[in-house]
Amino acid sequence: MSRFSFVNRFIAPLLCAALWGMPAHAQSQDFSGLARVDMAQSKIADRGRGQATINLALSQGVPWRVFTLDEPRRLVIDFREVDWTGVTTEALDHSDQITQARFGSFRPGWSRMVLDLKDPMAVQSAEMRLDETQGTAELSLVINSVDAKAYAERAGAPNDPRWDLPKAVTADVQKKKTDWAQTVVVLDPGHGGVDPGAQHGDIQEKDLMLQFAREIRDTLRRTGEFEVILTRDDDLFVSLEGRVAQAHQVQADIFISLHADAVQQGHAHGATVYTLSEKASDAASQYLAERHDRSMVLSGVDLTGTDDLIANVLLDLARQETKPRSERLAKAMVLGMQGTIGKLNNKPYRQAAFSVLKAADIPSVLIEVGFMSSERDLKNLQDPLWRQNLAEGIRDGLQAWVIADKAAKDLVRQ
Repeated sequence: MSRFSFVNRFIAPLLCAALWGMPAHAQSQDFSGLARVDMAQSKIADRGRGQATINLALSQGVPWRVFTLDEPRRLVIDFREVDWTGVTTEALDHSDQITQARFGSFRPGWSRMVLDLKDPMAVQSAEMRLDETQGTAELSLVINSVDAKAYAERAGAPNDPRWDLPKAVTADVQKKKTDWAQTVVVLDPGHGGVDPGAQHGDIQEKDLMLQFAREIRDTLRRTGEFEVILTRDDDLFVSLEGRVAQAHQVQADIFISLHADAVQQGHAHGATVYTLSEKASDAASQYLAERHDRSMVLSGVDLTGTDDLIANVLLDLARQETKPRSERLAKAMVLGMQGTIGKLNNKPYRQAAFSVLKAADIPSVLIEVGFMSSERDLKNLQDPLWRQNLAEGIRDGLQAWVIADKAAKDLVRQ
């Protein structure tokens, strides 16, 4: 195997920038098709003396970059583009230094691997070697332990418009609607791409919620009363900020996030509807909010910054009007779903600090359709007839809320 060095021809400037947070400049490379991972030749393993190695055998070379992020500590490897079919964390990760490995599509044309680090680790070496005869490639990284201060100094996401999406626009938009217009509903299938969500064997939350969102969309459109937009209509990663930004961009009247989580303890089951509250209504709701917000680490966002105080005050003022509308929406959804599928969770309306519900001017709810850790719920989630009944319950709840919300607005005007 010849040592065709991406470090020299493509990755050197990009890798240096990624590791040290400086702007990157790299020439493009032309490759056809998707690179596939050869699991028999790929492995993440400890090397001893505080070192670990990441070796990925690929069917072809692809542009790539690597960088580290802090709070929580993680190593990120971006590719353009890798097919992860057949890759499992259990088969790939044999290192005590890596507490979790996640991989998948990040956005159209790009893939991402995120490795959660047990301790501060720095990239000691990284290169991709090409076999010019067979056309295959091997990406090899060596990471070694460093102190927390050195890690923090090096950590940070690089900023390169060829790799990164522009920041989401979250500014409020003034709505101009006639007396009658379709109600704009944004459906948000949770997770996606590199973030699978809850898993039960080969079944993944991201796939179930995308399928269900499409079914709800069809049910709502058939009424002629709703315009429905999905935050994702494919297996792609969308950041929490990006989901809310989409709702603003289409001037949504309603935002609904769909999930089917799993709990490690207890026997939670049945559908639940959540609205935003900084103080969770119970410990289980707090746990779920924290679990959902962990997906922010996959987007490459540096979480060390603090929110702007004045901006938060202004947003809180806007939410004073939106909050009761969201609560009425949640309760209407509960009644609608009870009317079509019967029993829900024993406490079907709850509150928690879900970041995806923080649009200040859009009534927003998050529906835990069920829990994949419950055999009964998992069976329901895979049953097309049960899902159709639930979709009709969501439709009924939305229709009732639209009528009540319009009546409430008319009373305010008078």
